Amino acid sequence: MINSVNYYAISQIFDTESDWLYEVPKYQREYTWGKSHWESLYDDLVDNETGYFLGSIICINQSEDTFQAQKLELVDGQQRLITLTLLFAAIYTELSRYQSQFNDEQRAESINIKWRLVLKKKTDTVRLIPQIQNQNFDDFLAVLGSAGVIAECKPPRFAPNRRIFKAYRYFLDRISKSTRVGEQVDFEKVEDILAKVNNACVVKIEVSSHADAYTLFESLNDRGMPLNAVDLIKNKLLAKADATDPTNVGLYFEKWLKLLDYLGDDNSTQERFFRHFFNAFQTELSTSVREKFATRSNLIRIYEQLLANDMSRNLDLILDAGSLYSHILSRAENEDFQYLIDPLKNLERIQGSPSHVLVLYLMARKQDLNLTNSDLSSVVDFLVRFFVRRNLTDTPSTRDLTRLFSDVIESIQKQSSTQVVNSIKSKLRDISASDEIFRTKLVGPIYDENAGVTRFILCALAHKEMTKETQLDLWKTEKGKFVWTVEHIFPQGENIPESWVDMVADGDVEEAASIQSEHGHTLGNLTMSGFNVNLGNKSFEEKRDLKDSEGRPVGFKNTFPLNVDVASAQTWNVASIQERTTRLVDEAMRRFSIATVDE
Repeated sequence: MINSVNYYAISQIFDTESDWLYEVPKYQREYTWGKSHWESLYDDLVDNETGYFLGSIICINQSEDTFQAQKLELVDGQQRLITLTLLFAAIYTELSRYQSQFNDEQRAESINIKWRLVLKKKTDTVRLIPQIQNQNFDDFLAVLGSAGVIAECKPPRFAPNRRIFKAYRYFLDRISKSTRVGEQVDFEKVEDILAKVNNACVVKIEVSSHADAYTLFESLNDRGMPLNAVDLIKNKLLAKADATDPTNVGLYFEKWLKLLDYLGDDNSTQERFFRHFFNAFQTELSTSVREKFATRSNLIRIYEQLLANDMSRNLDLILDAGSLYSHILSRAENEDFQYLIDPLKNLERIQGSPSHVLVLYLMARKQDLNLTNSDLSSVVDFLVRFFVRRNLTDTPSTRDLTRLFSDVIESIQKQSSTQVVNSIKSKLRDISASDEIFRTKLVGPIYDENAGVTRFILCALAHKEMTKETQLDLWKTEKGKFVWTVEHIFPQGENIPESWVDMVADGDVEEAASIQSEHGHTLGNLTMSGFNVNLGNKSFEEKRDLKDSEGRPVGFKNTFPLNVDVASAQTWNVASIQERTTRLVDEAMRRFSIATVDE
């Protein structure tokens, strides 16, 4: 039974005068959000208007004693709420550094943040209690101690390498960069960020039991999910058709279904297409739309205006663009675009979807811009290089990509042929991270920084050394998982096998852990394997010499291109990792160079 459904601001969820506690049940998963989630949440809060909707949370309320702190079991929404508390802690930390500069009102505002994180009447009681798996709760307390919200406590071992500390440091860095002016803090900017967080909204649903929560989950997943932006655009289209051209409503609906067939079932992909369509052709469409760029928050307004002006023509334009987008998504095969299949797959694999807006424009205007197949292929390959570097260095920032590709499109509209290609490459090169910064990221703990980019780089370096006879599909999946996965030569995990402790640190467990922390996630310690489950924590010799039941090498002697130097190694230590890191980094710098190639 649902006790209540209410729409609350985050400031009400963490009301400074209340004694409500939120406890994540022990059976829930640990904190799993990563950098992409933190970035998305922060940008959504800061870039949108005050009152941004964050979704729903579900709580079980079994409180009986009204004189005790009221505890709610948080069964859905823990990732968001934990992340928001870490954001509050980061804001509090930043403000604490400048307490002496504040007036009484500003100092009170700073203290108020503290009461959102702990109970005012019992300052050692935190409002949100993460579950204990993988030391989540201890890490959380250590962050609050570091922020000065509670008494400082010693962080658990390796806590800075886990997600809760990383999230806190990420928000500290974002806030510091956007609010500091020299040695001063711009309090108005901090207040603006804080207001966006405080006034963001959630729907809080309270139920009485776990059975009720499970039933609610089922209901939300099967029938009751809120309409997304694409659903609302469809509804507006059909409503407009019914009002202005009722005899052809069926035709409009058939076109809509064809469009969705082009795009697939994923809601986020569908929404991204609608943003990209407008942003690619906004110069031509802007006469009927007042917006400059399509974002998540204004998407429905844009299409409401588009459909109000020549609905039939605009729907046909959208449908034509959807057909091209299906090739970008590798959902359709067409002889006209065979040469783009592999480059576009690589662009998808490196998570280069923000550039799909540019690719869509180039494919649609290929003849007008006098582009050859080679021109388009060259641009997409350059985009792959660009996103390898961007996704590893975070330069340019995610929030700048929409503007970047819109500016690129605007700049090439009156150009032709190689002029277009060179202009695109020049603009992307100018805004990319330098070779020095890229190399620094490649040399560091790259797998910990970005596992997806790491896998892509390893696959690319391996493919470069393969011949037609030795070609392997390193992107093959079975049951939704990659067959070939990243393998750590010196294995991961807190319990380092004795054979490895002896090899890398002469039996010193602490030294081995230190080496693992510093070098374990670097390129030199990584390879690819289709037999990861068989390698695991085996000794280096076993991993190197392993054979299958038919006597075929499946360890590092399997002739896989990345394993040549590992297969011949007699030992594996810091020097081995550093030497191999240097070699692979040099190869990656060449493979993903954005110097004046192909020009």
